[in-house]
Amino acid sequence: MATISELRDEYEALDPSLEWQPESAIDSGCLLTFGYEYTGQRSEVVIDTDEFTAVCPWTGLPDQGTLTVTYVPDRSCIELKSLKYYLLSYRQVGIVQEHAANRVLNDLVAACQPLSMAVKLDYNTRGGLHTTVNVSYEKP
Repeated sequence: MATISELRDEYEALDPSLEWQPESAIDSGCLLTFGYEYTGQRSEVVIDTDEFTAVCPWTGLPDQGTLTVTYVPDRSCIELKSLKYYLLSYRQVGIVQEHAANRVLNDLVAACQPLSMAVKLDYNTRGGLHTTVNVSYEKP
């Protein structure tokens, strides 16, 4: 059995970096929308998943959390299967939490041009720290 000192040496010899992809690997092109038939009627759409995953851009270790998208459609709605594929494209991307929330917001706003949208990215606790990032958009 290794001593604490020996184990520390073995631990320090581990390669701390894992492979990850750049932000350009995020596939916003897969996002689809469909026509919203009740324009002029404010409906709030809430979509959430507890399966959002990206990786730390420094260590390659996974970051997981709950993503909630709340929006009021104008002329189009987000098609959910395409949203799932879009979110899966983050799985191996090295991106900090604050940037991930803003990137999701920007891509979804570009896809469906809503009246308003809010994205909440609530990451699981990692290293004793819990982070929630909230970003929003209002159509001018």
